Amino acid sequence: MTAVFVTGTDTGVGKTRVSSALLHAYGRQHPRCVGMKPVAAGCDWVDGGWLNEDVAALRAASSLKVPPVFDNPYALPDPVSPHIAAQRAGEQIDLSHIEASFHALQQHADVVVVEGAGGFIVPLHEGPGEWVTSADLACRLQIPVVLVVGMRLGCLNHALLTQEAIVSRGLTLAGWVANVVDPTMSEPEANLATLRNRMQAPMLAHWPWQPDATPTELADQLTLPV
Repeated sequence: MTAVFVTGTDTGVGKTRVSSALLHAYGRQHPRCVGMKPVAAGCDWVDGGWLNEDVAALRAASSLKVPPVFDNPYALPDPVSPHIAAQRAGEQIDLSHIEASFHALQQHADVVVVEGAGGFIVPLHEGPGEWVTSADLACRLQIPVVLVVGMRLGCLNHALLTQEAIVSRGLTLAGWVANVVDPTMSEPEANLATLRNRMQAPMLAHWPWQPDATPTELADQLTLPV
């Protein structure tokens, strides 16, 4: 069974695009691939349940269909930081519950692509003497990490800090994707060259500004992590 944890340098940098493309790419080698979004903040009420657009995209890219309680254990209505969204919804995000859902998916899938929420250290739960982040979830799952770098001003600092946070926790950085989110960015090639020199993992893809590209098309431009 193969599994990866997809995180990003920030929110809105293309984690779902990368996760969906990974599912399509893995699907060419494995018959049962499923995406998992453990925590989704910002949902619409659809057919009697809360549905997040990222979760819908991952389900569309998956070849294995599973009950929503497994691929999206926490669907939170409000589009705010997960720990605040959970408080507003009267829920507490429990890593043990997410881990159990992940292991349930492992029993049925050849590949599980787990998409984190926001950036790597986005808070999931805060309480008296308690501080739980997406990084803690990655450590619990103990699977390789793929980092999505949103190519825009500030990306070098964000990418290198995130890499440091991943590696310092003993996790494997399996690769990174340079995803252009600002087509007007100054010196894009120079920034990319710096990342190539300083990142401690292979670049899996460099996607130019292409907002209408499909997951299948993006998969064609992607190298799977080893």
